[in-house]
Amino acid sequence: MTTEPLPETATLLLIDIQRGLDDPKYGPRNNPDAEANTARLLERWRDSGRPLIHIQHLSTSPTSSLRPGQEGVEIKPEVAPISGERVVTKQVNCAFIRTDLEAMLRRDGATPLVITGLTTNHCVETTARVAGDLGFSPIVVSDATAAHDRTGPDGTVWPAETIHAVALTSINGEFAEIASTEDILART
Repeated sequence: MTTEPLPETATLLLIDIQRGLDDPKYGPRNNPDAEANTARLLERWRDSGRPLIHIQHLSTSPTSSLRPGQEGVEIKPEVAPISGERVVTKQVNCAFIRTDLEAMLRRDGATPLVITGLTTNHCVETTARVAGDLGFSPIVVSDATAAHDRTGPDGTVWPAETIHAVALTSINGEFAEIASTEDILART
């Protein structure tokens, strides 16, 4: 991992940090400090005037807790956008699919992307993989992301911490750099 200072173009992406992902139907979650760590990064980005973009999932599934028109779709208050901050809405896991995110980032010369959010193995990992392929040099903040327990095809229940670790491991080095909140704060 590098300790080089991040350029002023380093853009913070806050992915799907929404109330609906606290729904008990998703099961136990790791990293209860993910939102607090993201809030610390958000404060630094706001103070420094660096670019940031909130990503909000607007599900089309009738059973989703992230469906528009219900409380779960709302971004959590500790990281909610303030006036003037950009919000990109999406309907699938990847924040680049059927959105103007890539064009926005290219126009801004945004790189690297510092990625936080929920959940590590879904929207965070998917967006980081595509961001890496598109040349945006993503950095996924390990302690500003979180996962839920998952049941495998054989019925094995995999703990959230394992899901989180495997998701980060699978993108480390090839698609994204992995860093902690403290690492990023030290570089900004």
